[in-house]
Amino acid sequence: MSIASTIAVSGLSAASLRLQVAASNIANASSDGPLPGAPNPENFPSAYSALQVNQVDNLGGGTSASVTNVAPPTVASYDPSAPYADGRGMVASPNVDLANELVQALIARFNYAANAQVIRTDARMRGALFNITA
Repeated sequence: MSIASTIAVSGLSAASLRLQVAASNIANASSDGPLPGAPNPENFPSAYSALQVNQVDNLGGGTSASVTNVAPPTVASYDPSAPYADGRGMVASPNVDLANELVQALIARFNYAANAQVIRTDARMRGALFNITA
């Protein structure tokens, strides 16, 4: 595999992770739970902790991506009908910005397509080079 393809594969991996995280955040945007530190005698599950992708350049080319929790992972919201609401009717909601998650999904799509095109172009160039030398 050429250097260009190796770099593009790292970009494909990062784009795939970005799409997975965005999909997880969108799917769990309504997964509320009791506020952290609030009494939870019935052991309700905690709210979903929103995630984010941190992508950095690698020395020598390529990229790597890691997943961390958004800070803060949850925000307080008013839902007095929830069985785990505190005395003021507050629950923990995931700190998910749906508009940002849709943008992240689009970024992942375009990054994936661009890196796939690099791999296709590299393969065509290598094929043409082999035809010249043969």
